[in-house]
Amino acid sequence: MANSGGVKRNHDRSFLQKITFACIHGCIVLICIWLAFGAFDWPDPTRARILAFCAVLYWIRHCLTLFVLLKRQLAYSEVFGLSLFIAFFEIGFLLLGAGVLANEHLQLRSLDWIALGLVVFGSFLNTGSELQRWRWKKQPSSKGRCYTQGLFGYSMHINYFGDTVLFTGWAILAASIFAWSIPVFVTASFVFFHIPALDEYLAKRYGAQFEEYASKTVKFIPFVY
Repeated sequence: MANSGGVKRNHDRSFLQKITFACIHGCIVLICIWLAFGAFDWPDPTRARILAFCAVLYWIRHCLTLFVLLKRQLAYSEVFGLSLFIAFFEIGFLLLGAGVLANEHLQLRSLDWIALGLVVFGSFLNTGSELQRWRWKKQPSSKGRCYTQGLFGYSMHINYFGDTVLFTGWAILAASIFAWSIPVFVTASFVFFHIPALDEYLAKRYGAQFEEYASKTVKFIPFVY
């Protein structure tokens, strides 16, 4: 059970790995800010700046996850692999939204403000649900028990669903069909890889507790699936 879903689930501080990850991601965000607010003549500078805000928000959440919420071992292979992925979509989304391919300025629409709301709401679902679980696990009475409360009462993997909502909004803001590859990829990886592997791990760890929880709670999308 130590290795499940491509990650090591043993408890470990992994402090150097976390510092490295946060710094690399911070550098990626600084590049996004430089691209959005530097002396570049983008066709759509306003959209680029909104996308830079999304990158900053994601980095803040990432740091909270690394240094407060994440208790499992973090390998350098995961750090560097995910850093490349983050650089790809954060810088890629910004450049697409700035109009490097379309070479045109798109007026902000109602859909764009809805998309920004999805970014914020998805961030809340992911980090908010994790914070609820973190506070619950700090209670002595919670030791050895499976968490089923709060936002996790609406979906077994509400944190993953939050990221799907987040990336969907982010892709809409990028205003390019090419951006949709990211939410599709992320959602598929959750549904077909991470969720089955994590469910297997949790079933072994919590046994009947998890089976009862799984029988009463949808797996991914609240009220649907």
